[in-house]
Amino acid sequence: MSTAAVADKRPSTLRGASLPSWSPWAIAAGSIAVAIGIGTAAGLHSHVQWGVIAAIVFVLATYGIAARVEGRRQAKDRIATALVWVAFLLAVIPLVSLVWVTVQRGVKVLDIYFLTHSMGVVADSQPGGGIYHAILGSLEQVGLATLIGAPIGVLTAVYLVEYGRGRLAKAVTFFVDVMTGIPSIVAGLFILSLMLIFEMQPFGFAGSLALAILMMPVVVRSTEEMLKLVPNELREASLALGVPKWRTILKVVLPTSLGGITTGVMLAIARIAGETAPVLLLVFGNRFINANPFEGAQASLPLYIYQQYSNSAGNNSAFDRAWAASLTLIAFVMILNLVARGIARWKAPR
Repeated sequence: MSTAAVADKRPSTLRGASLPSWSPWAIAAGSIAVAIGIGTAAGLHSHVQWGVIAAIVFVLATYGIAARVEGRRQAKDRIATALVWVAFLLAVIPLVSLVWVTVQRGVKVLDIYFLTHSMGVVADSQPGGGIYHAILGSLEQVGLATLIGAPIGVLTAVYLVEYGRGRLAKAVTFFVDVMTGIPSIVAGLFILSLMLIFEMQPFGFAGSLALAILMMPVVVRSTEEMLKLVPNELREASLALGVPKWRTILKVVLPTSLGGITTGVMLAIARIAGETAPVLLLVFGNRFINANPFEGAQASLPLYIYQQYSNSAGNNSAFDRAWAASLTLIAFVMILNLVARGIARWKAPR
């Protein structure tokens, strides 16, 4: 056999030892087994504590095994990857647990009757009743808030990106940042003070005004970022053809970023759909169906959930209705997010 053939059969010295692809799964399985053993021996009955122990053991074992086999440099890379996976699981597990518990408890009374009837003359301690009045109130209040907040937010973002210069633009940006973190109860108190000045009674549109205040900064921020992503070459090409700036914005800039703008509006709607504090102050709640948001108290899904849960002490019927309404609200928000993703993909520039 020639020297060249012998050299070809020698293992390459340029590549060090490495762990097999299935090693993270084996380390994870071993970490879970160790955590169960430690938890059982220590008398820990909480699965959360077992999970924390398993995460710590997984990270330490990953570093120790990788450092011994692959070296410390590769071990640092693996421990970074392990920390990312642990953080991901810490974020996903509570979400999955929340959805699972809501579905498990909400399906007990969730049916067509529950969705198409109001509480009416049904007492909180009695079985029956539904959330039709709450769904109707939420749709009207959120819809009116969207009609008010979305155009104002989009136009404000257009001003900041396309026209905003100087002190006024800086002031608007500052107040948008402040409004982004404003508590919902503050928006409700602001509208409530106006209602007290004009001696007005609770009605659905008042809640819409408070929700619009909470919605506008979200729309401004999302729309502003989408408009900044539009290439300046498109604006310059349109202006070079003699097209006025307002028409360039209307025909070029906005259509290009329409998918992102729509996504931002949908996410803002999902954000305000679950607000309870301003609705509790301004809408006041109603057990009967009120289809007029401009007169009389109205119900809404977040307020219905709060009221039913407040009266659920020793009352299984109210407790089940609260969980069923929560499941309906989660489904509503989930549908909005799916619609937003679909529109963003549909309107994405090719």
